Amino acid sequence: MSRFAATRTVLFFEEPLPAEPGSGMGLDLRRCAETRVVVATPRLPDGLEGACRQAVLRQLLDEATAAHGIERPVLWYYTPMMLPLARHIDAAAVVYDCMDELAAFRFAPPELTRLETELMSAADVVFTGGYSLYEAKQDRHANIHPFPSSVDRSHFQQARGPADASRHGSEARLGFYGVIDERMDLDLIAAIADARPTWQLILVGPVVKIPEDDLPQRPNIHYLGLRSYDELPTLLSTWDVALMPFAINDSTRFISPTKTPEYLAAGRPVVSTPIRDVVRHYGALEGVKIAENPETFVAGCEAALDLGVDGAWLDEVDEALASLSWEQTHLRMAALIDSAVKRRVRTVVSDWRASPAVWPADRRTHYDALVVGAGFAGSVLAERMASNGAKVLMVDRRPHIAGNAYDRPDEAGVLIHQYGPHIFHTNSAEVFDYLSRFTQWRPYEHRVLARVGDRLAPMPINRTTLNILYGLDLQSDEAAEAFLASRSEPIEVIRTSEDVVVSAVGRELYETFFKGYTRKQWGLDPSELDRSVTARVPTRTNTDDRYFTDAFQAMPRHGYTRMFENMLDHDNIRIETDVDYRDVAADVSRDRTVFTGPIDEYFDYRYGPLPYRSLRFDHKTLDQSQFQPVATVNYPDEATPWTRITEYKHLTGQAHPKTSITYEYPAAEGDPYYPIPRPENQALFKRYEALARELDDVSFVGRLATYRYYNMDQVVGQALATWRRLPGVKPVEAASVAGL
Repeated sequence: MSRFAATRTVLFFEEPLPAEPGSGMGLDLRRCAETRVVVATPRLPDGLEGACRQAVLRQLLDEATAAHGIERPVLWYYTPMMLPLARHIDAAAVVYDCMDELAAFRFAPPELTRLETELMSAADVVFTGGYSLYEAKQDRHANIHPFPSSVDRSHFQQARGPADASRHGSEARLGFYGVIDERMDLDLIAAIADARPTWQLILVGPVVKIPEDDLPQRPNIHYLGLRSYDELPTLLSTWDVALMPFAINDSTRFISPTKTPEYLAAGRPVVSTPIRDVVRHYGALEGVKIAENPETFVAGCEAALDLGVDGAWLDEVDEALASLSWEQTHLRMAALIDSAVKRRVRTVVSDWRASPAVWPADRRTHYDALVVGAGFAGSVLAERMASNGAKVLMVDRRPHIAGNAYDRPDEAGVLIHQYGPHIFHTNSAEVFDYLSRFTQWRPYEHRVLARVGDRLAPMPINRTTLNILYGLDLQSDEAAEAFLASRSEPIEVIRTSEDVVVSAVGRELYETFFKGYTRKQWGLDPSELDRSVTARVPTRTNTDDRYFTDAFQAMPRHGYTRMFENMLDHDNIRIETDVDYRDVAADVSRDRTVFTGPIDEYFDYRYGPLPYRSLRFDHKTLDQSQFQPVATVNYPDEATPWTRITEYKHLTGQAHPKTSITYEYPAAEGDPYYPIPRPENQALFKRYEALARELDDVSFVGRLATYRYYNMDQVVGQALATWRRLPGVKPVEAASVAGL
C-alpha cells in the first residue's frame, strides 16, 4: 500500500487492539517518513461489542480522516467486515481487494457473506489475490481483475548463495514461513519429520485459530514464532528447501501464496501440495515439486535437495519471475483506481446526448476536438480528451469503430478479426494498465509455425526449428549458436533486410524462411528493403517458441470491438461512422483536429502519394472444431499465394463446434496497411512532416499519419504521449483511505 503514497495520502486503518488498562478508547497514529503512509490503530476498552463497537470505530475513523484533511477518499477494503465502519463516507471510489475466500475460513463471522454481497454491489473495482479466486468471483462484478502475488526480487535475492555453513553435518534444513492455521497440513509435517529424522523442519510465523497442543512436536521440528519481513532473506539463506505443506480443503481452494515467488527469488527450491494457483503458475518449473501425499512430498524434498541452491534451474526461475514486479502491480492497480474515480466524476457531467439544447445534432456546434479515425490512435486521444472535460466529435469512413482491430462474430457465430489477426503484446506497463481500464484480459502467448515442405517448424527460428529441419539434436544454446555461426555469412555493413538475415543465419535459412515471404508481403526483394523489416523477427538459440517475449501478452477477453466500445462510452464523445472526413471538415467548428489517416491524403497528395502495401482477406468457416495446431501458420515459399492462415479460436479461446480461418494475401492496391520502409519513401514523408509541423491545431497520430510501422501498443503509447503534450492537460489525483 505504501506504493500508492507517492501520489496520495494513504491512511491505513488497522484492526482494533485492546486499550491500556484503565484507559478509554483512543487512536494511535504512526506515520512512515519514507512512504508517507499513516497507520491508525484504534484502541478499544474491553467489553465494547456489537453496534456500540461499530459506532465508536466509525467515530475514530472520522477523526483520523479529518485530522489529515482527507475528503472524498478512495475506500480500499481488505475485508467486508469493515464495511459498516465506512459505508457512510462519501467516497471518490470503492475498492474491494479480495485476497482470500474468507467465508471458507474457520470461525468466519456469519454476517461475512451478506457483507461481501453488499460490498460487491458498492465497489467500483474488485481485485482478487489470484486467478483461481478471480475465476470463482468473476461473475459477481463487472470490473474485477486478478492480481496474483508479485515479488520484491532484489530483497529476496539477498538470500542466494551457499546455505549456512553452521548446519550440523549433513542435516538438511527445510523451512516454511507464514501463518500457521487451519490451512496447514499438520499431519503432513509430522510425517515428514518422522520419515527423515535428520532433516530439520523450521516453521516460522504466528499460530492462529488452532490450539498449540495440536502442533506436532518432534525433536527435528522447530517453531520460531514471528519474524519481520526484513529478516526473511537471512532466514532463507540458512534453508536448503522451502516448504508449502498446505492442506487441501475449502480454506486453501483459492489461495495464491505470496511466498512461492519469494522462496524462488531467494534461490530455494519449493515443495508444495497441489494448490491450484501454485500448479498453474509454477508447476512446470524444475525448481518446484508438487506432491499429493507424505511419500511423494518426501520424495519431492529429496529431489529438491539434489538441485542445490545454485545451478541452471535458477535461470528458469529468474525468467519466470522477470515480470512479477510489485511496481508493475502498483501501476496496474493505480490505473484501474484512477479510472474508477473518473467514472464517478462523470455522473456530474451534463448529459449532452440526452439534452438537445446542449448537444444538438447539427455538426456546426462547436467541439473541442474533431478526431478523424476510430482506431487505436484516435480512440485513445478521444477518450483522454473527453475524460479531461473536452467535447469530441469522432468520424470514421468505415461503418464501425476499432479500426483494423475490429472483430465480429461471423455467420457461424465464431469471433473473427475482420482485418487479419491482431495479437496484443507490450513491455509498457503504462500501455497495458491504460487498456486494462476498458477490458479484462485472456492470457495468451502467440506461437507461429512455418510450413516448410511437409513439415511445420517454429517461427521465429529457434533450436527446435534447426533440429526439425536438419535432423539434429542440438541440446544447448551454445550448440545452436555454433551451428548458426557455421552457416552465417558476416556482412560488414548491414543495410538491407537481406543483410540482416544472411549475416545472422546464412543464405539457406534466409531463402527458406525470409526471401519468399518478404517478396510476397512487400512486393520487393529483401535486398531492396530497409533492415528494420526482418530485424523485427529475431533468431533464437533456445527453445522458446513464443512469437513475442514481451512482459504483457494477452487478448481482450470479450474482443477488441468491445474494448473500443468501453473506451468510447463517454458522454463527451459523439461518434459518426461511415462518414468521410472531407464531408464534414468544413461544417465542424473545433479547436483542434486529431488526424490518424494517411498524412499524404490530408495534404491532398501535394508531393505525390506515399507508397503502402495492402492486404486482402479470404475468410472461411469450416465444419470442424480445429484446422491447425496454432493460431497462425506462415507459408514462406513464394509459390504459395497467401502468406499465412490464421485460426481465430486459438486467439479468443472460444468454444464452438465449427472453426473460422483467414487466408491472407498481400496486395499492391487497397486500404493502406504497411508503410514501405525504403529511404526514398522516408524522404517523401519528411516533406509531408514539415507541412504538418506548421499546423499548431492539428495532431498527426498513428501508423498512417506518421508513416511508421507501429505495433498496436506503440500506437497507444504514441497517443498517450500526444495527449500529455496537449494544452491544459492535468493529471487527476485523489486521496486514499486504505486498509479498510
